[in-house]
Amino acid sequence: MPELKQAMPNTERSAASTPPLAGRVAVVAGATRGAGRGIARMLGEAGATVYCTGRGSRRRPSDTGYYAGRPETIEETAELVDAVGGTGIAVRVDHSAEAEVAGRFARVEDDHRRLDILVNVFWGGPSVTQWGKFWTHSLAQGRALFEAVWPHVMTARYAAPLMVGRRSGVIVQLTEGIGRICSTISVGWPRSGSRTPSVGSSRGKA
Repeated sequence: MPELKQAMPNTERSAASTPPLAGRVAVVAGATRGAGRGIARMLGEAGATVYCTGRGSRRRPSDTGYYAGRPETIEETAELVDAVGGTGIAVRVDHSAEAEVAGRFARVEDDHRRLDILVNVFWGGPSVTQWGKFWTHSLAQGRALFEAVWPHVMTARYAAPLMVGRRSGVIVQLTEGIGRICSTISVGWPRSGSRTPSVGSSRGKA
């Protein structure tokens, strides 16, 4: 059929070839390995600039905690982002250290004046060895769980102003358990012009 062979207009071809996240900026906190590395790569494939943060770097490998001695690095993850068409930026950050977290987001603001996506996919505390009925656990183990969550809260707290200022953004929270739990918080403003942000939250299991 001749009509099916007509060339696509240049504007349509350009739109079709533009990656969906071109011009967007993401931070993947915990991008050294595993799910964080995979998420960073996929964001890069979609065209985003991705800050790959974590404690394992070539200059200063992880030397404490569960991942001490592991070979993976944030630089490798950034290179994977580059390889699929995104822009990978490796930055060593200990997300339990407030000064490092604050400095990271200050750099994002200086470099880009925006942040569109934050993915928290790291464990911020010691290994938890007890599972099941909470009343059979030690209180010390229970306190460790709350302490492990705090770096996630702190990271989101420093990311949010970069989103709220532009009235747009999404925070994705990944945690471990029986299966993987994913919570998403989106920040947006209604089209009516209201100055009150709307915050949507969804939760799913992968």
